[in-house]
Amino acid sequence: MNEKNVAIVGFMGAGKTSVGRSLASVLQMRFIELDDEIAAKAGKSVQKIFLDEGEPAFRALEREAVAQAARATGAVISCGGGAVIDARNVDALRKTAVIILLAASDEETLRRVGDASSRPLLQHNDKLARIRELKSARRDAYEAAADIVIDTTGLSVREVARVAASALLGYAKGGTVKA
Repeated sequence: MNEKNVAIVGFMGAGKTSVGRSLASVLQMRFIELDDEIAAKAGKSVQKIFLDEGEPAFRALEREAVAQAARATGAVISCGGGAVIDARNVDALRKTAVIILLAASDEETLRRVGDASSRPLLQHNDKLARIRELKSARRDAYEAAADIVIDTTGLSVREVARVAASALLGYAKGGTVKA
């Protein structure tokens, strides 16, 4: 497994960064946080990129970051919530990575994102309705990309990392895994 990458995808608040970091530690792999890579390259936060340049500019930077991360070996890659809506990102990741989709209930997602002030796509009066709208729009892309699906609702980061590590073993033995 250490030569193949693991890409963590899912909606905001699913635990991609926290679980990715924990899973990388468990698997003794390098950790890549794509939003951090994008912010470093742009010289400003993801939120600021959205505000200054808009979502299309962010998605272009994201596409470059995904392509670069996909060329790595032995890395756990935490992807942004919308990364899989671009088929080019999924294609790049699929070449070198097992893709794990982290999911959570809408209510759990709202609880995890809190006031959502740093979440550009949740700057709406009814955050729960916006979460449902975005998840619905992305559902097919998430499911099509996923080799492994893990529902994180009610689980700790450590529990999800353990489930992911176990699911990766099952996946290595053959096939898509729903954990």
